[in-house]
Amino acid sequence: MLDELLGRAELKARIEELEEEKRHLERRAEAEEERRSEAVRKRQEAETEINRLEDRIEGLEERVERLSGEDSDVSFRGTADLRGARRDEILSRLDSFATDAEGALTAMVRESVPDPVSEALGERAALVRRATPCLVCVDDAGLVAAALDPPTAPAAFAEWGEGFRLDRAWFVPENPVWVALVRSDLFALGAYDGADVTLVDDVESDVMGTHSKGGFSQARFERRRDQQVDDHLDRAREVLEAHLGGADGAAEDASALPSADADVVVLGEETVLGRFTDLADRTAAVDATGEPGPALGDAVREFWTTRLWLL
Repeated sequence: MLDELLGRAELKARIEELEEEKRHLERRAEAEEERRSEAVRKRQEAETEINRLEDRIEGLEERVERLSGEDSDVSFRGTADLRGARRDEILSRLDSFATDAEGALTAMVRESVPDPVSEALGERAALVRRATPCLVCVDDAGLVAAALDPPTAPAAFAEWGEGFRLDRAWFVPENPVWVALVRSDLFALGAYDGADVTLVDDVESDVMGTHSKGGFSQARFERRRDQQVDDHLDRAREVLEAHLGGADGAAEDASALPSADADVVVLGEETVLGRFTDLADRTAAVDATGEPGPALGDAVREFWTTRLWLL
């Protein structure tokens, strides 16, 4: 009664109408946000699937090309993954090979097979195309015919000589190098001397996993997760830059660390490697899970494993 006399009843009713209209607009906005988020998600999934199919088609076309004609009639005599003592033994055998001048051909093949390799191997040059990029070692008598994939391969070349041109540094570091493993939730930095990996520093972050609800809540979740990943990668860069700038690793003997001009190799998830290309001499995608120390060791082992093909 008092509200009516003072004219407040009409105002209260109007306020309730506006609040209801506000709630209605908020529901519409949230529904629209969910529709947009769903559309973005479907578009991203479609783009990912298109890229996957395009890569698959490209790979199949390349395989058809490699296996067509003469390629289908030849096969590798054997293959093996080399590391540690076995790798050193195989390299030593190849390095000890000696013949007359112009009797041993060494070629780093990155794209097309050079004429000297095609002429030396004949139809078996098709195997080199399958293994590319690779380092080919073959002699003019056909006693040796092998290809390897050096982890840090040199520029393309092809030359005949009295022996095979091999540089151990193509296969394993001769001096300690910095090696880092970077994932969206983990960063591990170590020193690798060609035999052992020493963990120098690490960063672990709590990054949210996957989300399955979809809609507005998923978009919010993804934005928050992306921010967590960005923060983690920023911290990882700071740690790497600090050590490359000369900061001592915690509880580590600085004299055992790589020199100031040592190479920096960054390994890890392909989606985050781009954040470190300006700091690294080389990057490569590897699959290394688990805790910092073991994961870094697995990454180093995978990157510095040499594939051997017998042609």
